Amino acid sequence: MATRATHTTDTDSGGGAAGGPGAGTTGGSGNTEYGRRPFKRSRSHFTDRITADGRDGWPVEPGRYRLVVSRACPWASRALVSRRLLGLEDAISLAIADPIQDDRSWRFTLDEGGRDPVLGIRHLAEAYDARERDYPGGVSVPAIVDVPTKRLVTNDYQQITLDFATEWRALHRDGAPDLYPEALREEMDEVMDGIYRDVNNGVYRAGFATSQAAYEDACRTVFRRLAVVSERLTDRRYLMGDTITEADIRLFTTLVRFDAVYHGHFKCNRYKITEDPVLWGYVRDLYGTPGFGDTVDFDHIKRHYYQVHTGVNPTGIVPLGPDLAGWTRPHGRERLGGRPFGDGTPPGPVPAGEEVPATGRP
Repeated sequence: MATRATHTTDTDSGGGAAGGPGAGTTGGSGNTEYGRRPFKRSRSHFTDRITADGRDGWPVEPGRYRLVVSRACPWASRALVSRRLLGLEDAISLAIADPIQDDRSWRFTLDEGGRDPVLGIRHLAEAYDARERDYPGGVSVPAIVDVPTKRLVTNDYQQITLDFATEWRALHRDGAPDLYPEALREEMDEVMDGIYRDVNNGVYRAGFATSQAAYEDACRTVFRRLAVVSERLTDRRYLMGDTITEADIRLFTTLVRFDAVYHGHFKCNRYKITEDPVLWGYVRDLYGTPGFGDTVDFDHIKRHYYQVHTGVNPTGIVPLGPDLAGWTRPHGRERLGGRPFGDGTPPGPVPAGEEVPATGRP
């Protein structure tokens, strides 16, 4: 089997292992600490890869693995969108955690009997424990679990979606788009790095800042990068040109949450996304594209951020707004042309049982 991964920490890199909605704690005080100590994000602890050749001991096999997500988490949402666009629903099954955590973190209380019906566990922490007993870090999503052994394989969210796009090709649906085209990778990696550092991660640096100076630096950085991205999207439909790529997935998962939680809860309030015509049109364009909006649950997003981050929002009150009606209005981006799926086709209907409830949709 795969070897145990090395544990590293880094303030700029990593998955949901620390400091974000993808992260959970195994102690009861973790959520109250957000906003009371300097923000850090840890690298993913379990970085084994599931590959076509199985070089880490985990070969790509249909039906062997289960993807565990929270619809609240932007890092997990990347995997949700990628899985839908590539048509991997039959290849890797899906477990959706309750957006509200308890002292053991992500739990399966949305399922009958409070247990995941495939893994038979109540908490994702049980899969972490099966992989490494007394693991000192947080329990994060997205996570991929080996169904036969109920052991965690990886929580490396930065790599999971890239591997979905490349290593899982043999299991892609007919007409699946190329989300990580080889000819664009150098430029894509640069674009995604800036978006990750300044936008995806930047909103957390602002929201969990413990000093005025740290907050102002993070907030200004977020909006500087948003201005750069807005300019880039002025005359092109998608970040890399005419077709959707991994870069769009990574930006979308932050933009779709921005007005609902980052503007108020994280104080990233220089302006709303609805106030930038380019970004507002762009994110609505993606939201209306099969594979994007049909994975978004605004109810889960709002309840998680406002009720779990008690160090930032001690009352746990969830705001009524913003009004979601605008998400389904015309965006006008068709004038830029483009082919969303390149030479491919849209994904089919959302599989039964994976639909977003009405409470989470506009």
